[in-house]
Amino acid sequence: MPNKAFPRHRRVAQQIQRTLSELIRREIRDPRLGMVTLTEVRVSRDMSYATVYYSVLGADQSKAQEVLDAAADILRGPLGRALGLRHSPHLKFVLDELIETGARLSGLINKAVKEDVARHAGEPGADVADDTDAADDDEEAAPDSDPQR
Repeated sequence: MPNKAFPRHRRVAQQIQRTLSELIRREIRDPRLGMVTLTEVRVSRDMSYATVYYSVLGADQSKAQEVLDAAADILRGPLGRALGLRHSPHLKFVLDELIETGARLSGLINKAVKEDVARHAGEPGADVADDTDAADDDEEAAPDSDPQR
């Protein structure tokens, strides 16, 4: 009985990612490629197309795209044989910008935090931990129970 929570095309996508990673490392010896990491593979439900998301380190992204596009047809045969598929899916390589976007956002957040710390550095109590600031806020929000304060 097939597992409906984890359909066959998703299982095949995971296997394609593992196998294709190995094939790229072993078969493609183009210095323009750099270090490629396959981040995700999405396979159509009929498994005729696979979109391969990748990130590249130490190489020009446009040149890496050219190399992968040229190698897509070459990799189809060994991939199909390795997976035991009758029809190997057409491969489309897409640069995964999620990692770069995450790093850029993380940098922006760190920059904003540093600027905020620098802006409040001269204020009294700036060196006190954030937990005490939160406790002070709670006291201000609560009604005074001691009228002599």
